[in-house]
Amino acid sequence: MNKISYGLGEKVCLITGGAQGIGKQTAAVLNDLGWSLVLLDLQPIDTFIYVSALSLAGDITDEAFVQSAAKQTIEKFGRVDALVNNAGISCITSALDTSAEMYRKVIDVNLVAPFLLAKAFGGLMVKAGSGSVVNVASVAGLQGVADRSAYNASKHGLIGLTRTLAVEWGAKGVRVNAVCPGWVKTEMDHKDQAGGSYSDSDITDHVPMGRFAKPDDIAQAIAWLCDDSKSGFVNGISLPVDGGWTADGSWQSLRLRHRD
Repeated sequence: MNKISYGLGEKVCLITGGAQGIGKQTAAVLNDLGWSLVLLDLQPIDTFIYVSALSLAGDITDEAFVQSAAKQTIEKFGRVDALVNNAGISCITSALDTSAEMYRKVIDVNLVAPFLLAKAFGGLMVKAGSGSVVNVASVAGLQGVADRSAYNASKHGLIGLTRTLAVEWGAKGVRVNAVCPGWVKTEMDHKDQAGGSYSDSDITDHVPMGRFAKPDDIAQAIAWLCDDSKSGFVNGISLPVDGGWTADGSWQSLRLRHRD
C-alpha cells in the first residue's frame, strides 16, 4: 500500500486538556510539524499561536459534547488522524479517606472520557482506515503509588483500554498506544505539591536521570506515536517516559551512590 503524503495542515489531531501542561506542549510540537489541531478543554483556548486550530470548550465526560466535538471537527477539517487523550485529574488521599463521589469523578475524567472520545474519534478513524490514538496514562498505571487509589485505578484501566482497542482496531488501520509519564513539572504537579504530599527531592532522588520530566519530553513521545511514518508498526504499547523510574529497583542508598 502506498503511503499518503500529507502537506501543511492536512493531518488533524484532537487533544484534550490542551490549555496547559503536556496538552499545550503537544499542541505546540504538532503545530510545528504541520498538523491542524482541535483543542478541547473546560474553557476556550486562544488559538492565535497555532497555524490551524479549533478550540472547543466543554465537559469531556458528557457524551453529547464529545459527539458534538466530533461533528464540528469533521465540519471544519473533513477528517481526523490522531486523538490524544491527555486531560486528567488527580486525587491524593488514602483509600480509606477517598469518598465514592471523588473516586467516581476521577474515573469519569481519566477513564470514561477517553473511552467516549475513542468511540467518537477512533470510530471516525476506523471508518477512514487509518489513524492513531494516544492515551496519556502514567507510571501510576504500571505501579501502585500510595494515597492515589482512584488515580492509580483510572490509569491502570486506561492501559487496559489501550490494549483492548489496539487489538480490536489494529487490523482496521488504527493504532492505539499509551504513554506513561513519570513526574512532570506542570500545573498539576504544582497543585499536588502545594498540599505537602511530596517534595522535589522525593521525586528526583528516585529517578535515575535525577530530574522531573519536562512537558516536552512527553510531547515528543506523543508526537512520535501519532506519526504513522515513524511508528507505523507500534500498536498496543504502554511507553514509560519516566527517566528510568519504573526500571529502578535499587534501594535508596545504592541509587544515590550512582549519582556521584
